[in-house]
Amino acid sequence: MFRIDFHSHTGHSPDAAVPAASLLDGAVRAGLATLCVTDHNTIDGGRQAASIVARRPDRYPGLSVIIGEEVMTSEGEVIGLFLTTTIPRGLTPEETIRRIRDQGGLVTVPHPFDRLRGSRLRSGAIQRIADAGLIDAIEGLNARVTFSADNDRAIAFARAYQLPVVAGSDAHTAGEVGRAWVALDEPPGMTTDILRAQLEATRVTPSRPQPATGHAIGGQISSPLVHLGSSLARWQRRLGLLPDVVL
Repeated sequence: MFRIDFHSHTGHSPDAAVPAASLLDGAVRAGLATLCVTDHNTIDGGRQAASIVARRPDRYPGLSVIIGEEVMTSEGEVIGLFLTTTIPRGLTPEETIRRIRDQGGLVTVPHPFDRLRGSRLRSGAIQRIADAGLIDAIEGLNARVTFSADNDRAIAFARAYQLPVVAGSDAHTAGEVGRAWVALDEPPGMTTDILRAQLEATRVTPSRPQPATGHAIGGQISSPLVHLGSSLARWQRRLGLLPDVVL
């Protein structure tokens, strides 16, 4: 089985201080085949990570990177994967998704029911874009969600709308990478269409409440203490103790 982590951050995010190379080292240790690098409101971290892997196949054997972005819309966060251009924050969810798809990207909704996450997509917005068929997958397991019931609600939502389910560590440190993953029976596809087709195996419905046999969504919830590290990174930047970008 080949594992893919759909959600991670480098030092290009304001609440992370991990260099891209260190994040990739964590991906190798976790046995990942693919890591989606999804920094807040920029694709620069993903581009850097992809470049490092391309230059150092000896250090990152078998590892691939999908360039993404966790975009803060006017109503909360969505993730775009397979991006080539940064999408600005503050747009409506619909406009953000249009720009993701204009780049040939794939749309996922991270931590949609995390009660402690002020950045989550608002309930009215997620229902609206789901009704419009604008979601490619729901993040049903986020390793930084404190209450497992909130992940369960995400899976229930995916089941109600018959959507694929993905999982992400939401790593902001190298040690968190790979704590949540999707296992596929072939290497994760490196194009939007191929990966979308592979994710059909993780589509859940009222009549098929779990992913197809041979596929799995797994991992473990991180300690709530990981959020302290993110808060520290923010404050260090505000105080000028940490550069805006950690390379």
